[in-house]
Amino acid sequence: RPTSRLAPLPPSSSDSASLMFELIRANKRRSVLLVVAFIVIVALVGDAIGAVVCNGIVFTLVALVISASIAFASYWKADKIALSVSRARPAPPEEYARLHNLVEGLCIAGGLPKPGVYIIDDPAPNAFATGRNPNHAAIAVTTGLLEKMNRVELEGVVAHELSHIRNYDILVSTLAVTMVGAVALMADLAIRTMWWNGGRVARAGDRSNGNNPLAWIGIVVLILAPIVAKGMHATISRRRETLADVSACQLTRYPPGLISALEKLKADTTVTHSASTATAHLWIEQPMSGVGDDGKLGGIHRMFDTHPPLDERIALLREL
Repeated sequence: RPTSRLAPLPPSSSDSASLMFELIRANKRRSVLLVVAFIVIVALVGDAIGAVVCNGIVFTLVALVISASIAFASYWKADKIALSVSRARPAPPEEYARLHNLVEGLCIAGGLPKPGVYIIDDPAPNAFATGRNPNHAAIAVTTGLLEKMNRVELEGVVAHELSHIRNYDILVSTLAVTMVGAVALMADLAIRTMWWNGGRVARAGDRSNGNNPLAWIGIVVLILAPIVAKGMHATISRRRETLADVSACQLTRYPPGLISALEKLKADTTVTHSASTATAHLWIEQPMSGVGDDGKLGGIHRMFDTHPPLDERIALLREL
């Protein structure tokens, strides 16, 4: 009999599973490296402040304590912070039955515990996942997404977010919400303090500090640290979005659903008002205004995009 039509799984399925597990392990390693990198950046910011005000050791120690505290708090509370900042509220199962059914079905197919399901009152179609691991995760979708997507498109978007959870992308993404912001906040406060006190703190400790090369190096570090942190975080986010697209199609076994959803997201120009620069990387699509800027500074803007262009993502999925 023609057994070729009845083959249960192609030989490559085991290879795909092995690759997926390797990606999960790699994401866990990157999560640790990212935390270490942010702690180093915060320590450098503290050392830079110390170089400017002539008290490097004290400020470095203070920065290390602050960075360690932020890392610890981010691990446990950043998901709640992200949901709160995005004004997400729990989605009642009786009111959002279709959404809950899709989440439950995909979780069964992917062997995942069901995450918390949240709704954001926003006309822009968008969604994100957050949490520290699959057992402590949540997905949030906007009312605009529910209104503008049909069932297979919504399934593709939900599968994309569940893929972030399964691949442990959410840990790094959630940590970045607070850690990138912490680096930017420390540097901003330090620069503002130096600006408004006119350098009086530095001169009180050392009259020659204005000619001290370490002070100038410190100022450069304070300016560049937020940019480096933001660029590092954007690079990681772009890679994970592509992986989540492919993983979503493996989960649904129907790439056209996600392709159609991404095409609708591309055609929609509504700005996601519930998003902020701190949470932009969490969403399935770049949520902030200015996306697709082709002006003189368009190339610079794209360097800090947290998502690959939708055209590239759609083209990749069409090849599956």
